[in-house]
Amino acid sequence: MESLTTTSLVDYALTQIDELTSLYPKLDFTAYQDKIEQAISAKENITEDQLIHLLVLSSVERISMEEPDWTFVAANVFLKQLYKKAAHSRSYDASLRYGSFYQLVSELTKMGIYSEQILKHYTKEELEELEKEIAPERDTLFTYIGLLTLADRYLAKSHSGKLYELPQERFMIIAATLMVNEPKEKRLSLIKEAYWAISNLYMTVATPTLSNAGKSYGQLSSCFIDTVDDSLRGIYDSNTDIATLSKSGGGIGAYLGKLRSRGSDIRGFKGVSSGVIPWMKQLNNTAVSVDQLGQRQGAISVYLDIWHRDIFHFLAVKLNNGDERQRTHDLFTGVCLPDLFMEKVEAREEWYLFDPHTIRQTLGFSLEDYYDEERGRGSFRDKYKECVEAANNGLLGEKGLLWEVVPAIDIFKEILKSQLETGTPYMFYRDTVNRANANRHQGMVYCSNLCTEITQNMKATTVVEEKTEDGKIIVVKEPGDFVVCNLSSINLAKAVTEDVLERLISIQVRMLDNVIDLNNIPVPQAQITNQKYRSIGLGTFGWHHLLALKEIRWESDEAIEFADHLYERIAFLTIRASNELAKEKGAYPLFEGSDWETGNYFVNRQYTSGKWTELSQSVREKGIRNAYLMAVAPNSTTAIIAGTTASIDPIFKKEYSEEKKNYKIPVTAPDLSPETTWYYKSAYEIDQLWSIKQNEARQRHIDQSISFNFYVKNTIKAKDLLNLHMEAWKSNLKTTYYTRSTSMVEIEECESCSS
Repeated sequence: MESLTTTSLVDYALTQIDELTSLYPKLDFTAYQDKIEQAISAKENITEDQLIHLLVLSSVERISMEEPDWTFVAANVFLKQLYKKAAHSRSYDASLRYGSFYQLVSELTKMGIYSEQILKHYTKEELEELEKEIAPERDTLFTYIGLLTLADRYLAKSHSGKLYELPQERFMIIAATLMVNEPKEKRLSLIKEAYWAISNLYMTVATPTLSNAGKSYGQLSSCFIDTVDDSLRGIYDSNTDIATLSKSGGGIGAYLGKLRSRGSDIRGFKGVSSGVIPWMKQLNNTAVSVDQLGQRQGAISVYLDIWHRDIFHFLAVKLNNGDERQRTHDLFTGVCLPDLFMEKVEAREEWYLFDPHTIRQTLGFSLEDYYDEERGRGSFRDKYKECVEAANNGLLGEKGLLWEVVPAIDIFKEILKSQLETGTPYMFYRDTVNRANANRHQGMVYCSNLCTEITQNMKATTVVEEKTEDGKIIVVKEPGDFVVCNLSSINLAKAVTEDVLERLISIQVRMLDNVIDLNNIPVPQAQITNQKYRSIGLGTFGWHHLLALKEIRWESDEAIEFADHLYERIAFLTIRASNELAKEKGAYPLFEGSDWETGNYFVNRQYTSGKWTELSQSVREKGIRNAYLMAVAPNSTTAIIAGTTASIDPIFKKEYSEEKKNYKIPVTAPDLSPETTWYYKSAYEIDQLWSIKQNEARQRHIDQSISFNFYVKNTIKAKDLLNLHMEAWKSNLKTTYYTRSTSMVEIEECESCSS
């Protein structure tokens, strides 16, 4: 762009500032204007683009706790830059802000950026009608960091990097993609409703959907969980499947509890197994070498049972000292904890470690296949007792090689050590999870996912037969339950305060359900599982933001009661929406025999009011569309885009900086004001017991789980951190996510689960 004269640039800048002054009358633009004029005068040659950049940076540097609204000034100026870039790429007048929607779809389809699906299913007239629905004024809802994140990562560009797509067009493309298979007579109205939900930032879709919907590459689901079979073929097949999904942007969870431990036998040869660590090393290499669409390395979590013989080695894999050959720094670890272990820790009693292969071979069952059906009693502790007796009677091989006895507290000390140094392992309370599993008639939940919010039935895929036929190799497999997570989240701060939950959740559940049919998952058993269970994960974010707007203190009984009532309402509306979909499209294939069908789901959660009784009856008679419905993900990235607080977490600070290439972007707590500031207490200053109590109230209404972090100071005593974990378990929390310490470098979230 050619340089303009100093006079014309000053005039242009003053015009921009006058417009901004009228939009944000509470801000004083005097110093801002002086700086811009001085900067223009100091430079001999300056382009219009450089001036806009200067206007943005001068706005950004003024963002503070005292004047947080400068973020909207910066966003407003940056928007004009985006409009100009898109107009230049698409050859239309930038003063229009948005160009032809049909032209956008046509051009990006021709380039191969968009898939041919949109032009194939929608006429030019339909796309022109959708263009009329696009509301450019909703672009002003973004903060600067939110708009910058959306523009940098998600808006469609040409192969050469030219910007083509604008924010409202991305939202409309998502809506049109997710509704493509709906009946034509109501499809456009459903698209408009979905667009209303997304464009008003009442909700966000998962990061893979936000990025990939309508495009010719990638898939729409957030993350996956595999159960690794205890065989050489099973291990390598799982590694291949994980690499395949990681390539297309999925976050991975892998359950390793079925793998034999170090010192176990292989085909009768004693003591030759090297245990789970070498296979973890392979997965670690996969995470590093198979990145997610060239943007970031793969993200893989691995889970192991607390009774597994390799547990001590497992807990050390992310530590910074020790044998590097036994370290897997790029994996995320989680431990699977039965009630019995927590009881043994509390009582300071002994705990037995076993080799799962030896148990299977000697006793004829797999210990991981059992859980306690009630608190304090059940089949897991019965089977565990059998294993203990067999070990003490010499039936499980050599002590110290194939089984071992250690103080339970010693294992927990290693958990705490790793958590304070690395933030992991995650905690998975397997008995609590499986007792609450609405589909336990069809299987078992062994572990959670990368972000600890997904709890669904799991089963290993096994090879049944491999043969040659007509010169081809044919492999026949028995597909397991390869879990698929389809996520989306409600922006509580906006949806609750504007009272749109009922309207929102109805369309949101439909959008999530449609993701299931649109996805072409490149791992067949995952595709099969997705169709069998039709599982979704409707979640929430903006909880701390909402509390501040409502002037409710985090550490209060009022916050706990509010969480209880709000999440019960969300649960009711979500279940009702899935029930309505079942009436229209049919129940999920495995509905019969589930807790949904028997009514036990409602009984177990003490839903006894009239509206709940009526809904329970409707579900029993007409079914429910989705086997699993609710899960609260971390969604840190999409919370930034929506301009609110992440998940159900408290804020770190009222003011902080996001690092960019050449500068820092100040960010403040959302809607920070003299009124709300008193309700924004730092996560590290909050008594974590209050957070546990809130989550206990919330968890009763969430059929899956919640990404729930602990925030502790680096001075915390081990016994106090242990007490937090004991309280979490006793409060029926299903999982806990990171243990974040003030001494830790900031942990990077999984973007796949952002929703």
